[in-house]
Amino acid sequence: MANINVMDLIYWKDTERTGMVFTGLVVGLLSLFQLSIITVISTISLGVMCFTVSVRLYYKILQVLNMGDGVHPFKAYLDLDISFSGELADQYMQKAIVTVVSAANSLKNLFLVGNLFDSLKLLALMYLVTFLGDLCNGLTVLIIGVITLFSLPLFYRQHQEKVDSFFAGIQAKIDNIKDILHRIAQGGGPTPDPTPGGVKTKTQ
Repeated sequence: MANINVMDLIYWKDTERTGMVFTGLVVGLLSLFQLSIITVISTISLGVMCFTVSVRLYYKILQVLNMGDGVHPFKAYLDLDISFSGELADQYMQKAIVTVVSAANSLKNLFLVGNLFDSLKLLALMYLVTFLGDLCNGLTVLIIGVITLFSLPLFYRQHQEKVDSFFAGIQAKIDNIKDILHRIAQGGGPTPDPTPGGVKTKTQ
């Protein structure tokens, strides 16, 4: 039974299938710059239907002329089981509910200043997003997101060691800055001298 794995698409394990999905997504999103979403969806549906009907008729003609075995050209996709059992559906529903509740609690804590430092980070992020909104619209960000989704994971897998080393250095600097800010907020001074007893001045 055919099984379409999202991770296989993202990591380009099946180049032909991933190329079709990636191209379709990007072209569809680019079309929204000039056309309404209703026009885009109807046009894509029309194109797909013209292709599938043409292929089905072609195979039917071959069967009539005794030049084919009469096997349905899309049988593998028709036999694809995309149904969910009741138990599996309940599991997905429970996960979705937990995710929504967790997100709601996080947003509540952020907007109602449950943690001052986290709320300030959100404030800074929203301020930066306002500049992003002046530069491009949500559709542009979505297109960039799709391109990133199909490129960054593969790039990371191919250069994992270098990327991990780079981000480890950045994280060390961020931790150092956070430690300094934490000491300042607590009214502390510089990092104490690790030498036992500290540095002692030389007496005459």
